[in-house]
Amino acid sequence: MGVITLGGDAAAPVPPPGTPSGGPMGRLRAAAVRLERATPPSRERAIDGLRAIAIVGIVLGHWMVAALVIWQDGGLRASSPLPSLPWIGPIGWGVQLLALFFLVGGYVSARSRGRSDYPAWLSARLFRLGRPVVLVTAVWGVLLVALPLLGVPPVTVRTGAVLVLQPLWFIGVFLLITALTKVLFAADRRLGAAAALIPLAVVALIDLARFGPWAAAVPDGVGYVNVVPAWMFAFQLGIAWANGRLRRALALALVVVGTAGLVVLVTRLGYPAAPIGYPGAERSNLNPPSLFVPVLAMAQIGVAVLLRDRLDRLLRRPLPWAGIAVLNLNALTVFCWHLTALFVVSAAGSAWGVVPGLTSVPDSAGWLLARVPWLVLFAAVLIPVSAALHRFERPWSGTLLGCWPVRVAVGAAAIGYAWAAIFLL
Repeated sequence: MGVITLGGDAAAPVPPPGTPSGGPMGRLRAAAVRLERATPPSRERAIDGLRAIAIVGIVLGHWMVAALVIWQDGGLRASSPLPSLPWIGPIGWGVQLLALFFLVGGYVSARSRGRSDYPAWLSARLFRLGRPVVLVTAVWGVLLVALPLLGVPPVTVRTGAVLVLQPLWFIGVFLLITALTKVLFAADRRLGAAAALIPLAVVALIDLARFGPWAAAVPDGVGYVNVVPAWMFAFQLGIAWANGRLRRALALALVVVGTAGLVVLVTRLGYPAAPIGYPGAERSNLNPPSLFVPVLAMAQIGVAVLLRDRLDRLLRRPLPWAGIAVLNLNALTVFCWHLTALFVVSAAGSAWGVVPGLTSVPDSAGWLLARVPWLVLFAAVLIPVSAALHRFERPWSGTLLGCWPVRVAVGAAAIGYAWAAIFLL
């Protein structure tokens, strides 16, 4: 049997004559094998897998609970099935996986920190995170002007602009916590995994002030103090994990304590069961973040640590690894544009009026069933957009955006969107 080599990698057998290898699946497998061979042996595939799982969970969760409903005036307004279907709230415990993204962020930061001096490392990280945000806000800065001229109802434009803005807070918080990694590294060296108890305690104290006996005397905005520590908890544990401090016994304890804590928070202390908020809700676990966020993170992180080896073995197979690798290549772009894809499909569908599962009122289990096929169309819009725009996660030199007049225009459009968003919210 003959052999072929690709780029000096290990030889692989060539299928004997007559072996079926053509067709789309054959080409897909061949591409997956090439990607597998090109992957460095040191690549921590399970960590990439967790990041991809987090992104998929976030995207699917948003697509299922963020509904744009057509009103009598023909405009789209935001709605959600959560008020009518409260039983789906706990399902979100396994879908709202932002904590895993922060966990991986802390892990990767700890692993990559020693490769260069701190200022250069931090600058590279911040620019990589910021570029997709600037691009999506610049495009929406243009859309805020262009869509009304094309006849799109103003209320629909406003709904889309607010919808797209909402998840971008996550990038801002991630940027801020990343900027604090030097402090978090020092805390890990001194306290180990116990350093994560500091942000946890801050969140608990803020919630005690907000919901305790003296809550009436506490200003409403105090809850937003939790925005950083609630997510820093997972980031700090990611640093501890990279440094070998999150062993299986501690991971199991996180699962048990986190799960029990969620039950107590929801059944005894009045926290909503849904991990996210929705229009009209009196109280939200996410805006501002409550103690629910790090407690849910405990359970999710514990499961992630316990399943790491199994996930790594699965991703040693070419096809699963190819899917994860491609998604990781586009992770930030997918996150920034997935709600734009939802808006585009919903706005187009509104031309036909009330469409079941798309622009209809999400008030029944039937709506959920009708929603599922639309996920395919959302993905059909998101995939080519991400494929076209993911290159802009890297430095813009050598592209159209590398030209300084274009950069100025992009910056102006992004600032215009940010300025408009202040009034929209």
